[in-house]
Amino acid sequence: MTIPRIARRGWRTPIALLGGATMIALCAQVPASATVDERATTTTVSPYDDDYYKDAIGKTGDELKTALNGIISNNEQLSYDEVWDALKVTDEDPDNSSNVIELYSGESVSKDNNGGGSGQWNREHVWAKSHGDFGTATGPGTDVHHLRPADVTVNSTRGNKDFDEGGEEVEGAPGNYTDNDSFEPRDEVKGDVARMILYMAVRYEGNDSYPDLEPNDEVENGKNPLHGRLSVLKEWNEADPPSDFEKNRNEVIFEQFQKNRNPFIDHPEWVADIWK
Repeated sequence: MTIPRIARRGWRTPIALLGGATMIALCAQVPASATVDERATTTTVSPYDDDYYKDAIGKTGDELKTALNGIISNNEQLSYDEVWDALKVTDEDPDNSSNVIELYSGESVSKDNNGGGSGQWNREHVWAKSHGDFGTATGPGTDVHHLRPADVTVNSTRGNKDFDEGGEEVEGAPGNYTDNDSFEPRDEVKGDVARMILYMAVRYEGNDSYPDLEPNDEVENGKNPLHGRLSVLKEWNEADPPSDFEKNRNEVIFEQFQKNRNPFIDHPEWVADIWK
């Protein structure tokens, strides 16, 4: 399978963070000239490898997935109301500390213009909350690693659709596409979306009171605790490596809110190590 839009538009350039929280470098940068295969096989080095990830280093497949679940599952949890304030910090516009960046549109909008009305931003569940029927209860419904600011109307257009390629361009969010059973985000956040979905699949394994969330290669998953399309998500992870914004977001969630990390931001190569 190819990724025609990314291939046609070229690789994105990571944004520079100015103002707001200071970005802490987490992974070795991959040269912009690297091919997709080189990006996929490059092993990143995280400053957390010697402590936070020590039980995962050197593992692959189910052993790696199990080790990561043990590492990231002991996290602090927020209420759904607290998510509003968290997103104002995690998704702050690095060029304007009064604003947040909307996930799909990429627009910078006032932090205070949040709610449920047209023109406002709300809390988008990237892993659709109906996929596993967990709603907005504390746990997967309030996990900030997959909750992002999104324009209310665009969020409604995405709905609970699985992720795939194709469709008509979304009104109000150029570069995003949708059809009757899937949603394709803009190139600049394709990898972000993939790593959020796969984080959820590792964090929520059904060994607590929450559903066992798993990726699959289907669309129209309904209320099943499944999200697709895995083959496309894997390609997006390779084609769109973590940006400075995404790395900073991971750091802020770890330091200020949940005390856990998205391992696929620190080690994007672990996606291919687990889902072969």
